[in-house]
Amino acid sequence: MTIQDGVLLSVKGLKKYFPVRRGVFRRIVGWVKAVDDVDLFIPEGETLGLVGESGCGKSTCGRTILRLIEPTAGEILFRSQRLGQVVDIAKVGKNELKLLRREMQIIFQDPYSSLNPRMTVGDIIGEPLIVHQVARGKEKENRVKELLEAVGLKPEHMQRYPHEFSGGQRQRIGIARALALDPQLIICDEPVSALDVSIQAQVLNLLEGLQEEFHLTYLFIAHDLSVVKHISDRVAVMYLGKIVELAETEELFTHPIHPYTEALLSAVPVPDPDYKSERIILQGDVPSPVNPPSGCYFHPRCPYAKPVCSEEPPTFQDYDGKHFAACHFAGELSLRGVKMK
Repeated sequence: MTIQDGVLLSVKGLKKYFPVRRGVFRRIVGWVKAVDDVDLFIPEGETLGLVGESGCGKSTCGRTILRLIEPTAGEILFRSQRLGQVVDIAKVGKNELKLLRREMQIIFQDPYSSLNPRMTVGDIIGEPLIVHQVARGKEKENRVKELLEAVGLKPEHMQRYPHEFSGGQRQRIGIARALALDPQLIICDEPVSALDVSIQAQVLNLLEGLQEEFHLTYLFIAHDLSVVKHISDRVAVMYLGKIVELAETEELFTHPIHPYTEALLSAVPVPDPDYKSERIILQGDVPSPVNPPSGCYFHPRCPYAKPVCSEEPPTFQDYDGKHFAACHFAGELSLRGVKMK
């Protein structure tokens, strides 16, 4: 198992199918293709944004990479410092997986439901230290105080309970918990979508500062393209369980080459009174992941679709050095992007 130098995580052919059961005997009659043949990679120290409509499989993809959900197929190659080698997360045993847990963490979307209301803040942040036998007693207490200060909270908050904090403060507690074991990779599963806009900016700036201080690598999952533009080095666009486009942030926003990306970008507000955008309204509904369309999954809603789109699935390939897309006409279409500040 090998991955390119400098790459921390490489995902190849990742699939996660959930069974559809019916009848008295709960027989399997179909599969929900939540994540369907995803390829991506994240270099060390980078932030990869993962965007798409609700229900496209973003969160399932992130949790499958961490193996919080068991993958159906595919490779999840991770460069582990503690194990001293590249490992396939999808295939490691329980003992190795527990060691890898110290290097991979997640920040959940909802700061209200992700914290145990019966535990104090000190116990919530300190629990990973106890589970992994990293620190106990006074050493654990000192580590928790350091983490609280790192995320902008006070050491005296240790004895309080989650209900005593605002949404933004609770998310800071969740971030501190994710940092407790000095991870390399953090999956940020829509970490600011449940927060007010002013608080979103504070949390995003905090995440950027922590990334620089602790040399972190992020997979940043979101549906707000403005947020993704602010924090991401590269962006991957997901549709119905598949990655349809991946490029550096500025390149993707200014020169999209997939029609779905163009439609998403047309909804991004631009803070310029002289700029007039034309919103692209896609026809129809998102197809069911139980019975996706033939060929390109996007072709029933694509304004540029041709007969080949419904007959053959496009390959995910590199069109311009670092710009990847899965579209039969990606190199031919002239699509609109948005202005970058």
